[in-house]
Amino acid sequence: MKKPLATLGTFVLAVGLATGMSAAVPPPAAAAPYCGITWGSTTDAAGTHSGAQITGVRTARHTCYDRMVIDLRYKVKGYDVRYASVHREGSGQYVPLAGAADLRIIVKSPAYNTSGRPTYAPASWANAKNVSGYSTFRQVAYAGSFEGQTTFGLGVRARLPFRAFILDGPGTGSRLVVDVAHRW
Repeated sequence: MKKPLATLGTFVLAVGLATGMSAAVPPPAAAAPYCGITWGSTTDAAGTHSGAQITGVRTARHTCYDRMVIDLRYKVKGYDVRYASVHREGSGQYVPLAGAADLRIIVKSPAYNTSGRPTYAPASWANAKNVSGYSTFRQVAYAGSFEGQTTFGLGVRARLPFRAFILDGPGTGSRLVVDVAHRW
């Protein structure tokens, strides 16, 4: 008499489990990076000082990250972006920021022209400062410009991956872009 196939399969499975044999199970797949983001949270720095002048700051929300853009007249050559406390240029006074982590952004360019006149007026950037409703940003602060460099502080909700890079244009200008991911 033939045994039903289902009974035979159950018998083989029971014998296999009793003898310590197990079915080959593939290893779990590694989780894909969030939105394809492979950035880290260590210092991102490049270049040297330049005569480019800061003319504006703006922020935006994206699906996977929050973005800060610093507009410059002429080509910016250098920056230093890192998680660190933020201090006012010239005085060294500590700038407290909202959020669990402080991202310090130093642009190696002034916010004034060769005559010493400001090219950037922090009072005029209300839209950049209003980051309510953003996933990552908690506060944007201007910490001053002194001896050819300008500092901004970005209060973020946690120490999250970020990237910084320079874009050319429009025209003879350039932009320093800082993106901070919404999560790891």
